[in-house]
Amino acid sequence: MDWLKRMNNVLDYIEQNLDGKIDYKKLAEVAFTSEFHFSRMFSSITGISLSEYIRRRRLTLAAFEIQKSDVRIIDIAAKYGYDSVDSFTRAFKKTHGMTPSAARKKGVQLKAFPRISFQISIKGDTEMEYRIEHLDFELRIIGTSKPVKTSRAFKTIPTLWNSAKREGFMQELIDLSWENPKCTLEGLLGVCGNEAAITNDEFAYFMGVRYDKEPPSDMETLIIPPCTWAVFPNVVEAWKRLYSEWVPTSGYELANLPCIECYYGPKHNPRHELWVPVTLK
Repeated sequence: MDWLKRMNNVLDYIEQNLDGKIDYKKLAEVAFTSEFHFSRMFSSITGISLSEYIRRRRLTLAAFEIQKSDVRIIDIAAKYGYDSVDSFTRAFKKTHGMTPSAARKKGVQLKAFPRISFQISIKGDTEMEYRIEHLDFELRIIGTSKPVKTSRAFKTIPTLWNSAKREGFMQELIDLSWENPKCTLEGLLGVCGNEAAITNDEFAYFMGVRYDKEPPSDMETLIIPPCTWAVFPNVVEAWKRLYSEWVPTSGYELANLPCIECYYGPKHNPRHELWVPVTLK
């Protein structure tokens, strides 16, 4: 499968550049997706952020080199991207439980984080419900943006909504929403990222509602252009299966726009959906 080949090509590129600079934009190009979507895709499939995977692989190779050679610690630190021996020592100790100097002693126990490989997993026992929505107008969403670490997104995002409920912000959004319904994308919206540059470890989570009037002065406005969307019930389950099961066989590619988590009002079935921007291959 093309998807499987592209993902393994990404891993090849990472392995070939562990002792040099790894260009995250290049990784996304190899995977034929945007930098933001690739970061989410990688962490969703593997359970580890891209930057953490690279860090662990580098520290694994560094440990091998420390034990097998007499190369100076400072040179090994520089080789694997660390600006100083101190920063290298902290990272090394966090992973291996000892300093680089201690790792030179015979008989010490270190940790090796092996290279990941992507393979086909035959499932098919649980279907994925979805529908395709074509919105030929721009979405004007008002609300506020919060930083979220990719590796902790599934834990952080519910906390953000709980805080919004306690502080009254959720009710403020509800009072503004569901006026003049224009499409089925009506509810509390969590927009995952935007068009601005997004680091691998963190993205902007925009909490808001669709709203076409003049926004309140204390809220931001996010505009998303017309797009085709694949819509999945159950946000958490959809995130887990989107990249590894649906995208590779769907005939669609991810569009360079943010995904949107939509949380509906009482008695709505389903209670929440994941809207994924797509284009035909």
